[in-house]
Amino acid sequence: MVITVYNTLTRQKEEFIPREAGKVSIYVCGVTPYNYAHIGNARPPVVWDCIRRFLEAQGYEVTFVQNFTDVDDKIILRAQELGKEPLALAQEYAEIYLEDLATLGVLPATHYPKVSEHITEIIEMVEGLVEKGHAYVLDGDVYFAVDSFPEYGKLSGRRPEEMMSGARVEVDDRKRTPMDFALWKAAKPGEPAWDSPWGKGRPGWHIECSTMSLKYLESGFDFHGGGVDLIFPHHEIEIAQAEAYNGCAPFVRYWLHSAFITMSGDKMSKSLGNVVTIREACERFTPKVVRFWLLGTHYRNPLSFGEEELKAAARGLERLETAKENWRYLLSTTDQEAGAEAVPEQLSELIRDCKTRFTAAMADDFNTAMALGVLYELVREVNKWALAESFKLTGANRPALEEALSVLQDCGELLGIWFTAEQATTSLSEEEIKELVEKRQNARANRDFKTADAIRDTLKAKGIILEDTPQGARWKRL
Repeated sequence: MVITVYNTLTRQKEEFIPREAGKVSIYVCGVTPYNYAHIGNARPPVVWDCIRRFLEAQGYEVTFVQNFTDVDDKIILRAQELGKEPLALAQEYAEIYLEDLATLGVLPATHYPKVSEHITEIIEMVEGLVEKGHAYVLDGDVYFAVDSFPEYGKLSGRRPEEMMSGARVEVDDRKRTPMDFALWKAAKPGEPAWDSPWGKGRPGWHIECSTMSLKYLESGFDFHGGGVDLIFPHHEIEIAQAEAYNGCAPFVRYWLHSAFITMSGDKMSKSLGNVVTIREACERFTPKVVRFWLLGTHYRNPLSFGEEELKAAARGLERLETAKENWRYLLSTTDQEAGAEAVPEQLSELIRDCKTRFTAAMADDFNTAMALGVLYELVREVNKWALAESFKLTGANRPALEEALSVLQDCGELLGIWFTAEQATTSLSEEEIKELVEKRQNARANRDFKTADAIRDTLKAKGIILEDTPQGARWKRL
């Protein structure tokens, strides 16, 4: 299966070829935890959760890293307002954010690195940039010299005059050029600070992601994701720092960016005050509906938040869930009739091809909207047949309905739309899963199918789906 992705760096779709066969490395920029996360903060993690599930279903071993920016001006100001210690405040809201993601059915990342826990590595990288002539020291501050990296701007495609506006965030007449940005900031009273070769201070915003992604995934890793608002300056700067430090490219092979969520036509953001928190959205529309709405539009297209949009998502999800339950009910009936009532050939072909078409949609730049369209078509056509007044379940047509249900179930699990909040928050460890799978295999070998079925049900209740293959049982998380 060829997977194509739209690479922001090259501005075109490309075939995805992993750095290492059978493995995929992903880094996604996380939040700055100083308050409750809004629904816009949920789009990247839900999208990447879906991408991760798809890649794992294709047999890849995925390493997924999502950071927390727990050292930042916003956290410091918020902590001062509340009379709290900045790192403690960041930890509190980071935990709340992870709870919110679990509520949306997002699987835990492999690593959740924090700035405060990687100061040593950050200082080492800044020292390396200074030694190589890409950075300079000014009274305890350290700045990256943009003119030392000629490729600056290659991700965003901005001209120097356009990039000047982004540099105004760090106005400092001491800088060599206005576009130079801070790698390390000298300590100020009341702020978190650490010892460094340049005196006490703290990291600038951008250096953290270059440092932590290199630590956990090394140079040339597969995917880097985030919202389109991070293309410039954050991701542009990440490239400059990492490639200047390593002396080689690429830092990242494929850059993927999700579009904004809008509200009444404006980008949703705390600065504009037009935000709905993840918790508020889930209370109004349920977590499953919110996730379904997030996946109903391709990640590169803007998504509008509003009452009607969420109600439409609720209707769409209900349509799929109702079909799933109706088909299960039909298959559970004991009054199956004898006979050979044929399945319409066109429908039989549609059912056979559905999973292939769903997979093709996901392989086309992870197009969840198109993938859901395939499921809608399956439901519409199967319902016309199976819910008709004249329908009779027979031994001849049962396999087709069973296959349709299996496809709907499997594809829905891949999108993560059948989850429950309990499943998301009570997942078993990998060791516990393997132990239960082994016990089930032993039970099956001893023809103790009651025990084997009970273990399968236990795993399913914890969000683990089993697939029996000739090579043994395979498992995956919902």
